[in-house]
Amino acid sequence: MTLDLAAPALRAAANAQPWLDPARYWGNLTDATAELSAPVIALSAEALSYNANDMLRRAGGLPIRVASKSVRVRGVLDAVLALPGYAGVLGYSLAEAVWLSETIDDIVVAYPTADRAAIAALAADPRAAERVTLMVDSPEQLDLIDSVVAPGKRPSIRVCLDFDASWRSKALGHIGVFRSPIFTAAGLREFAEHILTREGFTIAGVMSYEAQIAGVGDAPVGKPAAGIVMRAMQRASHAELVDRRAEALAAVRALVDLEFVNGGGTGSIERTVAEGGITEVAAGSGLFGPHLFDNYRSFTPAPAVAFALDVVRRPNEETATLLGGGWIASGPAAADRLPQLAWPQGLRYAPREAAGEVQSPVIGAAASSLRVGDRVWLRHTKSGEPMEHGNAVVPVTGAVAGDPMPTYRGEGKCFL
Repeated sequence: MTLDLAAPALRAAANAQPWLDPARYWGNLTDATAELSAPVIALSAEALSYNANDMLRRAGGLPIRVASKSVRVRGVLDAVLALPGYAGVLGYSLAEAVWLSETIDDIVVAYPTADRAAIAALAADPRAAERVTLMVDSPEQLDLIDSVVAPGKRPSIRVCLDFDASWRSKALGHIGVFRSPIFTAAGLREFAEHILTREGFTIAGVMSYEAQIAGVGDAPVGKPAAGIVMRAMQRASHAELVDRRAEALAAVRALVDLEFVNGGGTGSIERTVAEGGITEVAAGSGLFGPHLFDNYRSFTPAPAVAFALDVVRRPNEETATLLGGGWIASGPAAADRLPQLAWPQGLRYAPREAAGEVQSPVIGAAASSLRVGDRVWLRHTKSGEPMEHGNAVVPVTGAVAGDPMPTYRGEGKCFL
């Protein structure tokens, strides 16, 4: 099935925001997928259209590079990239990027690679070498590439310099993710100068991802005090980053013309696009609207993707047991990494089992009315990770299911 996210009828349905009527919305997903065996991963076409266009609004005309880690369905990548305003993919592994380059002409791999087989495949495919850009932040990564295929025996490898966007607070220490060791303008310039002395590499761009702003909600549900602290941290972090990142970009641009400068993520689009030196933002999770993004003030994505599990037993009058459910999100292990019990409302996990690999008992007001064979809808904490649990996602428009769309897994691919 081909999704046309710009179709006028779909846009009109999306603008009506059907998910604001939960009983009808989840009921439509249930009816549309009733004949399919669980677990069922469903994709609301209206919600996806709404989210994709809302992110374009937030980007204010700056191109959005789609983060494939948060999608992992080629049909969805194609549908989003067909919308004016989206350009290129931010991949998560080189093997994935080489595969995607068969049909997509601009892929930046967001993380460095030590996959020798994938490096060899890239070097052996001139078209892929033109379409794929590798992430680097140290000479050792360049050495590894050279050890696989010598510079004179391969096309020039396009590289993107990774500049650390974390905040080094005097009071709080390191805030953000541990990515690049390059933190200063002088350090970025020095690394760029090193690359320019080496045969077989071409500097294409710079990436600088502020995870502590883009990937952490500033209004955690039920935690107002934590929200105040988080917003203060993000303001201070961004204020520091704006000047440091501008200085670093100027230092590199004095040496080489950059094709792109990538920054931000779904949670920081407005902040990132306001910086003059950024030429594109990365975003992906906001397309599917996982429950992680219920914790932001500046935007409210629709719950475009959810998965349904069957009730298979009733151990007592207060409990219904679902088959499966332990689709735990990556990150620090905590309750917020569990799938959210979305529908019917009034369910919660049995505390001593929670979401289990093969069964998930649920309790609460709605549990007593569930019967064997009923469906329960859950939302994953993050975005693309559910696709690693299923071979296909079912697009639903209104209450009508379309042809299943294969996930990476459904196409026989498992990159990480």
